[in-house]
Amino acid sequence: MSKPAQGVLVAAISIVLASAVFWWYTQSRIHESWTPAELTLLRSLWITSLPDLPANPGNAVSESLQAAEFGHRLFFDKHLSANGQIACASCHQPEQFFTDGLKVAAGVRTGVRNTMSIIGTAYSPWFFWDGRKDSLWSQALSPLENPLEHESSRMQLVHLIAQDSRYRAQYEKLFGPLAEFTDPSRFPVAAGPVKDKTLYGNWQSMLPEDRETVTRAFVNIGKAIGAYERLILPGVSRFDQYMEALVAGDHKKMDILSFDELAGLRLFIGKAQCMNCHNGPLFTNHEFHNTGVLSSPGALPSMGRVEAVRKVLEDPFNCLGEFSNAGSQGCAELRFTRTGDELIGTHKTPSLRNVAETAPYMHAGQLATLTEVIDHYDRAPAAMVGHNEAKPLSLGRNEKRQLEAFLHTLTAQVETDPKWLTPPEN
Repeated sequence: MSKPAQGVLVAAISIVLASAVFWWYTQSRIHESWTPAELTLLRSLWITSLPDLPANPGNAVSESLQAAEFGHRLFFDKHLSANGQIACASCHQPEQFFTDGLKVAAGVRTGVRNTMSIIGTAYSPWFFWDGRKDSLWSQALSPLENPLEHESSRMQLVHLIAQDSRYRAQYEKLFGPLAEFTDPSRFPVAAGPVKDKTLYGNWQSMLPEDRETVTRAFVNIGKAIGAYERLILPGVSRFDQYMEALVAGDHKKMDILSFDELAGLRLFIGKAQCMNCHNGPLFTNHEFHNTGVLSSPGALPSMGRVEAVRKVLEDPFNCLGEFSNAGSQGCAELRFTRTGDELIGTHKTPSLRNVAETAPYMHAGQLATLTEVIDHYDRAPAAMVGHNEAKPLSLGRNEKRQLEAFLHTLTAQVETDPKWLTPPEN
């Protein structure tokens, strides 16, 4: 080999060695470079910071294993729909982290909102993208009578419980004797306060006391489903394993996150401003924000929380309503909830746990990939209605890639007994 060629080779080897040394140095030092303030932020995101499940005073059976078993069977039962084809699990599929992979939910008909995961949702004070429900049990009732989802009616559902010997036995162990609904002149096959004229007419023809009896049984169905959904909790992700190693000072185990993932984590708690909304161990503040997301093609912009807050305050199934088991002093979230025009166009901040596995994103599935989501927040476009709270981030291409890499570290198996993740055995 000629001397010039040897020189080129030596230079190339030197560059490679220098790059390797630099990589090793930066990789080893990145764990040690967190400031005390940053460490405090990181600890706040760690799953060990997740408190015990909050009390659910509106649902007297929320902690009952029997109620969860009843709700488990209901959750997977397609007979709860008008066409016998749709169950809660049709949209909240355990194998897809309790989402469905669609832009908008597909029940009896095509819906208008993206399916939110129910993993860890028992920690939230509000439900649905607009927060129009304030408890798991009241949320569970809404799809049952929604013409786009189950398209059932409360009378039809109560007949199902009353006529099925297993369901009736489970119900009565929890809630006491179930009334007899065998008189068709009092209790039609299907009836409810819904948009369908026939079903509504049947409902109006019933005596007020019979309507209340049916509604109370209907409410108890929701409370059983709510008890089941409280068991669906997030598991330990690679990020959480990194935090455990970081706190223990175990440098070897800290290597569970790559340099790019750690760089993305630094962006997440800093320059990218993600923690303005996605904070806490569930990576959500459970609040409502306008982030300038465009509406779906051909659809009007969603007004979001500003309309839903009125609905939840008037909802007969809210925490303060007659069907709730809570006293008035146990409903602080509802009594002191924000109202006003600043809520125009705002939607609930979703958890980022398992976010890499739950595309598409936003309230109507408008963004298909995490790359698109990050680009959206980087640009911070003007909102169609209301005011976009986000500001442009000026992230570089590599920074966007690193931020996305970090989001993949939040994936974890559900921290729930596997028996709850499949239909119950007959």
